[in-house]
Amino acid sequence: MPPRRIELVRVAGTHREVGFQVGAATAEVVRRHAAAVDAGRLVQASAYRDVTAAELPWLVEELDGVAAGAGADPLAVFAASIEEIAVEEPAPASRCSDLVAAPPATPDGHVWAAHNNDLGPESEDELIALEWRVPGDPVSFTIGIGPWISVGFNSAGLALTGNELSPNDDRVGIPRLLLVRDILRRRTLDEAIEAALHPRRASSYNNLLSHRDGGVVSVEGSATDAELLRPGPSGTLAHTNHYTSPRMAAYERDPGDIAGSCTRRRAARSWLESGPATPELLRAALSDHEGAPDSLCRHVEHGAASKTVFWCLADVTEGTVRYGRGNPCDSQEQRYAFN
Repeated sequence: MPPRRIELVRVAGTHREVGFQVGAATAEVVRRHAAAVDAGRLVQASAYRDVTAAELPWLVEELDGVAAGAGADPLAVFAASIEEIAVEEPAPASRCSDLVAAPPATPDGHVWAAHNNDLGPESEDELIALEWRVPGDPVSFTIGIGPWISVGFNSAGLALTGNELSPNDDRVGIPRLLLVRDILRRRTLDEAIEAALHPRRASSYNNLLSHRDGGVVSVEGSATDAELLRPGPSGTLAHTNHYTSPRMAAYERDPGDIAGSCTRRRAARSWLESGPATPELLRAALSDHEGAPDSLCRHVEHGAASKTVFWCLADVTEGTVRYGRGNPCDSQEQRYAFN
């Protein structure tokens, strides 16, 4: 039986107010993650919070609202948002795959973004979809765990998917997990790139940005450097969890630990090259088990350390998102559309 649907919660108001509403809606998850923060991480978190408060004060205000709504300690909630100081696991749990197709690859002439989000199996029960309405900002639709965003889209036509990298130059700054929220407030691709490359970022994801105007760019970043990758003449781009730019490869923390990511990227590229890139083909690619356990659709029963906890497939041009909890090979499809 397919897993249950992901709950959609709509929040509206000031940054403090939407934060409070998100915290109230995800209180159990927020308190659990805040309680897991030890004293050492709390001490480290203060410096990251100071930088974020100086650069993006509204973001700290919003997260403090989350803490208030959840009945949790604000500093502990902030510390839980800093992946850069999280305790390292024996094997990285966060493994995601991304495929983007734009003309001439797409028969309908649209930009399509497909994403599998791979985390520890326990994370699947913590998922929530959120619609954010803050005066002056585009409406945003996000999927993640509590207030922590994994993917997002906005009414200005911006789509943010992407995947985690392992840079070796992390520093005190704005946590990459929180910087995602600022990216999703932007209206153009150039503005989103600027947000992703904030000079005081603590580190970076591979932020895969696409826009209804047809632009697509993968911001393959670290704390101190970045490469902007764009689709080739075919109109397609695939990315997983390792640096693909020769220049950025110097920032790979453990070059010996990227074989599985390379396998998934080869599979994603193979699907895109088989084209045309219809939504049916992209959904089939997300459901691919070839190369298991290092497949695009990951299952613990296939020997993977993590599993695909949700998937999404967005028509960026049209402003619609198909998504679902669990593995895309067996999931209830849900839909969201910007009006």
